[in-house]
Amino acid sequence: MPIRPDYRRKGVRLPATALSAWPVRVWERGIVIGMPLSEKELVRQIRRSARGGKSVVTGIGDDCAVLRVAPGHELLVTTDFTIENVHFRRDWHRPELVGWRCLTRGLSDIAAMGGEPLAAFLSLAVASDVPQKWVDRFLKGLLDLAEEFKVPLAGGDTAQSAAGIQADIVVVGSVPKGTAVLRSGAKVGDRIYVTGELGGSAAALARLAESRPVTAAYSRYFRPRPLSRLAVGQWLRRRGAASAMIDLSDGLSTDLEHICEESPVGAEIEAEAIPRARVGPGKKRVALELALHGGDDYELLFTSAAAVPSVVAGVRVTRIGQTTKSAGMRLIGADGKVRPLKPGGWEHFKA
Repeated sequence: MPIRPDYRRKGVRLPATALSAWPVRVWERGIVIGMPLSEKELVRQIRRSARGGKSVVTGIGDDCAVLRVAPGHELLVTTDFTIENVHFRRDWHRPELVGWRCLTRGLSDIAAMGGEPLAAFLSLAVASDVPQKWVDRFLKGLLDLAEEFKVPLAGGDTAQSAAGIQADIVVVGSVPKGTAVLRSGAKVGDRIYVTGELGGSAAALARLAESRPVTAAYSRYFRPRPLSRLAVGQWLRRRGAASAMIDLSDGLSTDLEHICEESPVGAEIEAEAIPRARVGPGKKRVALELALHGGDDYELLFTSAAAVPSVVAGVRVTRIGQTTKSAGMRLIGADGKVRPLKPGGWEHFKA
């Protein structure tokens, strides 16, 4: 997860998950519970559960899926890993939420391009000691979200991993030719906007890291609602309102830097304008640092030369700054002082 703690580096002790160096069978009432189904039976189970869709000519069961794309449209393709002890922990996250968030990661990328999702593909590798019940619940969470979006699971792959769980989601979408909203379109003087509120997921993770209970006021941030963000992205694309756009998965500071680098422009952000999540019994705003760097919000960050309504497709939209000619990012504090803003969100392989 984008505050995705590197558990070894931060000193969090992980529970042992491997029962042995070799595959282990645990028997209870005559049922193997310590090892998933065979690959063939697992694929059959997924095939029975997956729904078809208007864009899928041929889905699970052949070497490749066959998809139908509307005339005059271009394909969008995105892929994202969900890896145990990097993006989730089994003792922190329910399997249904892991599956839900796995698909969310791909749908959020399609939303950031202003696209419409057509089909999803899942490659799932699990260790021999992962209970079949965990796999079933993971698939339920993923397929529940797929059903809500009417996005068919059209294929993928299964494998046994040496340790832990790794899931790779691929989502294919489409946009009318030449209309995809890229990161590279921002111009100097454009307004900078975000949808929703930021920092809630990071605040929930922080509580878990402190071994504190996560109440409903926090846990809802573990179940993002990408449907409304897809509607916002499509609204902006149809009206040509967004000059550049990105989804907020790695943190506002890190994802804004991506737009600045690709466009290229600088940026000034007003600290007090950032819509920070309100969590806990007192509904206090999360710390500014969590909203800036926490990530895992799956909101949209975009730039526009025009004023954008404060509500789009039922989603709150907030102006937080503007792009600049001078390179780099700056944060304007509540006291009016300007200081450099460095990317502090998640980055794999970062020392």
